[in-house]
Amino acid sequence: MKESVKVLQECAELQVKKGNDYQNPHSRIKQVDYYPQGVATLLDIVHAKMLRMRSVIEAMQSDPNYNPNFESLEDSAKDMINYCSFIVEYSRGKMQGQDPNNDFLNRPKTKVVYTEPGLDEVYPAREDVPAELWGKNIKEALADDEC
Repeated sequence: MKESVKVLQECAELQVKKGNDYQNPHSRIKQVDYYPQGVATLLDIVHAKMLRMRSVIEAMQSDPNYNPNFESLEDSAKDMINYCSFIVEYSRGKMQGQDPNNDFLNRPKTKVVYTEPGLDEVYPAREDVPAELWGKNIKEALADDEC
């Protein structure tokens, strides 16, 4: 088996073990609660992991005797892999506790319903409306034969 596939298996095992701590069945905390802004929060965490790795590498480059005290590069990389899998999971709307009415950034989904504007309304600035009509009163535009 390819080593990278072994790494992914190790990451899956680590994710299950840590998940048992973070989402303990006796707690009301769900996985989604850790990411209040959805994928944006997860990207912040991945960025922090990358900075941690960069910091360790820079320390190793400047001091050949440096030994990281807490997390090794491998541990940080495995955490990044797992957080990236959470990004995919969240993007698919499959994370434990995720509200199906919210989008990938945990914002309420909104439906855009287009209705024809009334005669006293103005043309909206949209792709399907010619720019010269944006903001013009529809009644006036019709009288000027601009539409």
